[in-house]
Amino acid sequence: MAAAAAAAVTGNGVPREEDGPVSEAAAPQPQAPTNAPGARLSRLPLARVKALVKADPDVTLAGQEAIFILARAAELFVETIAKDAYCCAQQGKRKTLQRRDLDNAIEAVDEFAFLEGRLEMGSDVDVMLGTSKGQNTKGFTL
Repeated sequence: MAAAAAAAVTGNGVPREEDGPVSEAAAPQPQAPTNAPGARLSRLPLARVKALVKADPDVTLAGQEAIFILARAAELFVETIAKDAYCCAQQGKRKTLQRRDLDNAIEAVDEFAFLEGRLEMGSDVDVMLGTSKGQNTKGFTL
């Protein structure tokens, strides 16, 4: 089968027009992450995630697998809310995410209802950002 796929491709890896398109089976498949040293399976630092988990007084022990799953879930959550907020920014013909885009995404998507009212001005968000009531926070450009 590999010989047939190779025959449909020229020497430089480009499909020949007379043979038609190369099948999906011949297309290179994405590689699974390896366990090689230095390969990161999570974009969030697992030590930080573990520290956040242990900040809960009800948690006494947390396994490494649970920490990894929580880190991955957090990555997926941030990716989802960022995409939804970016759609709100695009509707306003902007490429820069602003606080109001996150607020609009939270309002529009039922799954984010638990965040409603949690990101109000004067909350811990302003403490983390070092902003006060009179200051505007800068947007993030994608």
